[in-house]
Amino acid sequence: MLNVGVIGCGGMGRDHVRRLTHVITSTKVVAVSDVFEEGGRKVADQYGVKFYKDGVDLIHDPEVDAVVVCTADEFHAPLVLACIEAGKYVFCEKPLAPTADDCMKVIKAEMAFGRRLVQVGFMRRYDNGYRAMKKFIDEGKIGAPLLIHACHRNFSHVPGHTSDMTIANSGVHELDVLRWLLGEDYVAGGVICGKQNRGEDPAVLLDPQVMILETKSGVRIDVEINQHAGYGYDIQCEVVGEKGVVSLPDPATIHTRLDCQAGYEVYHDWTQRFIQAYDTEFEEWAQSVAEGKLVGPSAWDGYAACLGADACNRARNEGKYMLPIELEETPAFYR
Repeated sequence: MLNVGVIGCGGMGRDHVRRLTHVITSTKVVAVSDVFEEGGRKVADQYGVKFYKDGVDLIHDPEVDAVVVCTADEFHAPLVLACIEAGKYVFCEKPLAPTADDCMKVIKAEMAFGRRLVQVGFMRRYDNGYRAMKKFIDEGKIGAPLLIHACHRNFSHVPGHTSDMTIANSGVHELDVLRWLLGEDYVAGGVICGKQNRGEDPAVLLDPQVMILETKSGVRIDVEINQHAGYGYDIQCEVVGEKGVVSLPDPATIHTRLDCQAGYEVYHDWTQRFIQAYDTEFEEWAQSVAEGKLVGPSAWDGYAACLGADACNRARNEGKYMLPIELEETPAFYR
């Protein structure tokens, strides 16, 4: 049994505590932590586990074998670094850090430690639909990929959301999963904006945005990221190849004909759309920790996604169509 400590008891953290307690049979949550003491203690009392206000104290608890970090983005890298220093496996929700420089600090610390301890929470790699698409692409059934059209639509956004966050916090999922689907890195990225959703202050949030990417082999990618679609949570992806097209299956499980209407459910948020992916992600993470060899998204993957987001945001902010994404070859340590 893997004893896990969870740092961050917000919506994501609470859902992971539930999952690690009631869904994943090989894990046991033994401690939680949150700077918001009232909320953190409530979760600790609900599950009968220890509470720490300071996440570093949880990391140093000898009963904790591995750590899950679900805090606000700016606290990710310091906590991951503390886990590496303590020699403990750590699952860090995306993004690994708000900046590529902070991601690189994690990479250097992990490489100095001598083996992988860090996995980043890019759960889309564990979604059945994306996995089926990757297998189809890898088997060459559509020939060489040429184009990708994708969209990431949210029902609405949290207060205080900014233009940069659209790319760095939402678009980072596409930056990772599309790189993984194609098996190649990006060389350039940018953002274009058209007519905007009413009610948003464009000085704070440009919405929607279209992220534009180019890979090393020349695949061109466009991703609509819409923070206020107004109708639900909708993730779409289509890869156009030389011989055919493969698309992400619609997540709906049933189609209905009722009251003179035919239709299907559109999910409200990520907790419904990707519940299977999160379950599979943690099941495979726990297994890889037990085997002493992580195989999921690495700190280098977190760095690559962050570097891409930085380039896209800078291009938009500087009025450039695209800017180079200067990612060196993946170190042997992460291959």
